Amino acid sequence: MLRKAWFRGPGFNPKRRMLRKVPSPLPWLAGLLAVYLIAPLLAGVQAAAATRWRDVDYATLAHACAVSLASATGATLLTALCGIPLGFALARVPGRAMGLLGFLVQLPLALPPLASGVLLLFLLGYNSPLGRLTHGGLTDSFAGIVLAEAFVSAPFVIIAARSAFSSMDPAIEEVAATLGRGRLAVFWRATLPAVRPALLAGLLLAWLRAFGEFGATVMVAYHPYSLPVYTYVEFGDQGLPAMLPVLLPAIALALVIVSLSSTVGARSAPRPVRRRLSTSPAVRPHASAPPAGATPSGLQLDVDKRVGDFRVAVQWSSRARRLAILGPSGSGKSLTLKLIAGLQQADHAVIRLGARDLVPLEPSARRIGYVPQSYALFPHLDVGGQLRFPAGADPARAEHWLERLGLTELVRRRATELSLGQQQRVALARALVRPAELLLLDEPFSALDAPLRAALRREMRTLQAELPIMTLLVTHDPHEALQLADDLLLLADGRRLQSGPAADVLRRPVNELAARLLGADNVATGIAESNRLMLGRGAVLDVPGAPVPSGPVGWNVPPERIWIHAGGAHSGTVEALLTGPLPQASIRFGDACIRAACGAELTPGQHCRFDLDTERLQIWPLRSGPADPAER
Repeated sequence: MLRKAWFRGPGFNPKRRMLRKVPSPLPWLAGLLAVYLIAPLLAGVQAAAATRWRDVDYATLAHACAVSLASATGATLLTALCGIPLGFALARVPGRAMGLLGFLVQLPLALPPLASGVLLLFLLGYNSPLGRLTHGGLTDSFAGIVLAEAFVSAPFVIIAARSAFSSMDPAIEEVAATLGRGRLAVFWRATLPAVRPALLAGLLLAWLRAFGEFGATVMVAYHPYSLPVYTYVEFGDQGLPAMLPVLLPAIALALVIVSLSSTVGARSAPRPVRRRLSTSPAVRPHASAPPAGATPSGLQLDVDKRVGDFRVAVQWSSRARRLAILGPSGSGKSLTLKLIAGLQQADHAVIRLGARDLVPLEPSARRIGYVPQSYALFPHLDVGGQLRFPAGADPARAEHWLERLGLTELVRRRATELSLGQQQRVALARALVRPAELLLLDEPFSALDAPLRAALRREMRTLQAELPIMTLLVTHDPHEALQLADDLLLLADGRRLQSGPAADVLRRPVNELAARLLGADNVATGIAESNRLMLGRGAVLDVPGAPVPSGPVGWNVPPERIWIHAGGAHSGTVEALLTGPLPQASIRFGDACIRAACGAELTPGQHCRFDLDTERLQIWPLRSGPADPAER
């Protein structure tokens, strides 16, 4: 027993051991291919004793190696210079024409190498227009070798680039644009570094393909000898016994390239975190720093944007400093935010921030900070580099936000080494390093667990009080919106459902949809008469605040704001008991059926008395047709 425990060790994980077991017959199939791939190398080692080493022309062999090295490098540089932009265009430009182009540029992969060489002769040969123009300089020359190798190896670069650019998070480029970088700077400083590992892998494959190319090369440029052509010539002259010395340089270079590829993969992989990362905010005491921007006098928004079958048409203006857009998934919240930031172009737009018209400005010139839902930290930069990336980044302000948000000890860590809470704070600090007038927050807490989300909400509220700029939060969480906003916009299906001061919107939603967006789940109906709510069977509620238009209404009070106790002002009958994390009782109150938090022992059919918080009473008219002109 002791021996078994010692063998397993304190960190033994039976589940991990089970996962490592490979089901039969997969090990046999994998082993068969591995043996087949390694066996020729072993056979070559065995043949070393019979090799005629003295018959090798080492000078010619060295020259052929140099030609192949130089031509493969030249072809790879040529394909990188043009293939990476072509892959970018294929990934980003829609349309059938680009799809057809993407299909055609991959054909060299499917063509037999000799066929590729014949096609190149039609283009570059002596009797072609290019051949006559260059006096045959593109065949039987080093330039011909480079062009032949570039033709057969370019698809590797194009495919790798297209896949990399298609799969990268678009928010990385969007954030870079809002940080003051122009389009070309975004490409060089954010896009290319983000896809660098995939591009390097494609370039290595292209180099290997070019270095080993024989068919197209022998057709276009038999001279000067490249290593594959020289190998073919020597095999014809000397036979198999003379081949091993000729193959050794190719094998050695292949080993070097494969090792280099493994090194690149290891560097691009996430570095392991050697210690547990804290997920608590750990915010340091506030230190003085220059203001992040100037508070504008308001936001005016009138945008219309169609994306496929979906249309966003929003009219909204507010002079509040803390704003929020609340709506369900797919309602156009994030798209509206991108229209404000200039990351999407509207079909029609009026966007004013204070006295400034933002519509003609590029995202880099709008002076808007942006924190996307994914945080979009640059994968190639550590925390310090993230804060140095914005154009005109102030080192003093960067140091301030590192200290203010508790990031000083993380300054040399990359995004893969940070917890979600830490990533959120880094993204926020990066947006605040550059002076801004408006901070856009696209569901910044949605990926966090409940305790961390609550802690960061409190910290955000503290920051809002300190920052002299407007903040606009996008969320589908009504508690988040009401906690972090003074003015609220409700969106549904791309339309403004309701807008106004958050407290007014909460108390008087325009319809049941708006009420449910605001968290109403204890919905009942009644008849409003001035400041009274008639519920039938003599049940009446007094409505605080402004009089309610008379007529049928829906109403809601959160279950936790209804208290059952013997001295309650209202009476009802317990219809059912509902189990769950917070036990509730379903109570018949007049003609309405409401749920209340239930702490006492109750039974169905029992009469009870209760109080409810009328300050949390939501009332909305029951009517057909649009509740707001913007809905029409």
